[in-house]
Amino acid sequence: MTNIAAGVEGSNPLLNILIFAAFVLITLVIVFRASRNTKTASDYYAAGRAFTGPQNGIAISGDYLSAASFLGIAGAIAINGYDGFLYSIGFLVAWLVALLLVAELLRNTGKFTMGDVLAFRMKQRPVRAAAATSTLIVSFFYLLAQMAGAGGLVALLLGVSGSGAQALVIAVVGVIMIAYVLIGGMKGTTWVQIIKAALLIIGALVITVWVLGKYNFNFSSLLQAAVDKAGKAGETLLGPGKQYGATGTSKLDFFSLGIALVLGTAGLPHVLMRFYTVPTARDARRSVVWAIVLIGVFYLFTLVLGYGAGALVGPDAIKKAPGGVNSAAPLLALELGGPVLLGLISAVAFATILAVVAGLTITASASFAHDVYANVVKRGKTSPDSEVKVARITAVVIGALAIGGGILANGQNVAFLVALAFAVAASANLPTILYSLFWKRFNTQGALWSIYGGLAITIVLIVFSPAVSGKSTSMIKTADFAWFPLSNPGLVSIPAAFFLGWLGTVLSKEHNEKKYAEMEVRSLTGAGAEKAVVH
Repeated sequence: MTNIAAGVEGSNPLLNILIFAAFVLITLVIVFRASRNTKTASDYYAAGRAFTGPQNGIAISGDYLSAASFLGIAGAIAINGYDGFLYSIGFLVAWLVALLLVAELLRNTGKFTMGDVLAFRMKQRPVRAAAATSTLIVSFFYLLAQMAGAGGLVALLLGVSGSGAQALVIAVVGVIMIAYVLIGGMKGTTWVQIIKAALLIIGALVITVWVLGKYNFNFSSLLQAAVDKAGKAGETLLGPGKQYGATGTSKLDFFSLGIALVLGTAGLPHVLMRFYTVPTARDARRSVVWAIVLIGVFYLFTLVLGYGAGALVGPDAIKKAPGGVNSAAPLLALELGGPVLLGLISAVAFATILAVVAGLTITASASFAHDVYANVVKRGKTSPDSEVKVARITAVVIGALAIGGGILANGQNVAFLVALAFAVAASANLPTILYSLFWKRFNTQGALWSIYGGLAITIVLIVFSPAVSGKSTSMIKTADFAWFPLSNPGLVSIPAAFFLGWLGTVLSKEHNEKKYAEMEVRSLTGAGAEKAVVH
């Protein structure tokens, strides 16, 4: 294959393919070795609860530092400066919500999935079905972002720009992801995430030091170089307003985005499921602290990566490259260290995508198999072996859907796509989780209204927003059916979901005070947390 875009002059596709293949083979060997101990449902879903707090914290950071963190945010900072870095702030601050309100209580109350927590004191079948529906939809939105990132990255890695070739690349990513999940389960996926997190943070550190070294470790000189490279619009990179400008809609869009980012993390199913891979609630809490430190350090690196790409590569070259905005970090690596560093950084970014999509897929398949198949369809009368078999079949179906969706979303900024997933998680999941854990009066009708109402409102607003149609940056550029003015619906959908949860509860007479008291004791002390929660 030949290099097509000017932005990838000097890239060596053969070298990139070899480095990428080596990463895939190494991670597949790790997954295969881990799979030899995957014998029970607990092993497949929760890695046998065998990981320590620090190990799980590194894995969480690996799960969380996705294509959006590495490719999307670096590109957003390179193009939009200050406004692009706001994604990093939102993603990081969100962990305080997860640490203070969710991590320990969720670990004590559930077993494998979010549905376990919600069904603890409510009617099993309708609530589990709702939780599984929400999990599948959030996971699908997140998968779209990762697949879009994969298409853009490997387009750059292999020097291809045709839509057909990029679609083939996305399909290959999907097949490898499915193999990870089918072979290794949660244990194999977790080890891949630990290794990937270490490689990603080390790679980002190396480039950060290299970029700063070019400017005598003077960050102000780096900023000035980025301003100069951007030309007339350069000064706008250093202050707010380039992306979210002075208009009322832009300011509201930013506020809506911020709410979705900060509240979305504590509702992301693949993050919540990681709390079940540790033996105790204390380890769950420690894992979040480790994750906050590692993620915070990495987001500081993205500031240098983004402005470094702006200064050394330039916004115009980034926009013209295969993958567009998402190509900023790999193009910076090419500028600094030539084809070898480009190959290494692109392979690390690709490992990032593979690990995250594997985590998302296992979460979605576990939710369907554990909540829908085992507890709704079979009413709890099924064997762990058949449950795991259904989970594996579901993983294949989800992988196929993710491939199709990723091809459609190819070329979108992955940080923006992930922000939409956060909006769905914050609207459909977080209100129900918080009400379940902290409100004695909360009941089945409130949970159903909150989940389905939050989902419906969020998805309708997304479909009829500028994110999908009506702008040159929209997903469907040739149509215009947008009537909702905000690109991210969090400002409307999150309060609406909280309100629906409250309204549904007060309009129903159902109330299980005894079960709430039991749940409160378990969530705060961990007493009985190892027992099955199905009643």
